[in-house]
Amino acid sequence: MSSEQDGASDDIDFEVELNSVIAQRIREYRHSRDQTVASLADTSGISKGMMSKIENGQASPSLATLGRISRALEVPVTALFRGLEEEHDALYVAAGKGLEIIREGSRSGHRYQLLGTMRGTNRRMEPLLVTLTKTQEVFPLFQHPGTELLYMLAGTMEYGHGDARYTLKVGDTLQFDGEIPHGPTKIHKTPVRFLSIIAYGNTGGAAN
Repeated sequence: MSSEQDGASDDIDFEVELNSVIAQRIREYRHSRDQTVASLADTSGISKGMMSKIENGQASPSLATLGRISRALEVPVTALFRGLEEEHDALYVAAGKGLEIIREGSRSGHRYQLLGTMRGTNRRMEPLLVTLTKTQEVFPLFQHPGTELLYMLAGTMEYGHGDARYTLKVGDTLQFDGEIPHGPTKIHKTPVRFLSIIAYGNTGGAAN
């Protein structure tokens, strides 16, 4: 991968992390005020749909938008960035609280929840909880640096890695080189749910 591509990946990583931190802070302050998403959207002059996307880390709000939200929450705008530069030795994500991220296939019954990522030199892996609820004829294929491990939690699916095909059931694991095109190729029993852990070694990285 070229240095230009590395820089682009770093930018994407930072944007995902920034959106995640902002989303967490907004939720915290909103809950402390016993406000609903609709109420905060109304008081800040932002549409409910956009506010929901911001709280789910699915949108990158402008500084002006953050200013309106911070005024509605009655906190300094800098409070929404609290924790961004902190290093963590441990990272806790409560059940169902993983950051939902948009990837190819997200609109076709695919749900991707990022279960947190460490910062700096500690960022050596990316854990995802993937849920597939719809069958379809064409599935997206992925390629990324590092090694990926899948652990099946529910359902049955056929998974492709290069030209190989594997039938995965509950309790099965599959480990493979992420540089080779891979992804689900057929759903046998829904919902399919599996844990995906991408390991980058000592260099860090990001999945495409």
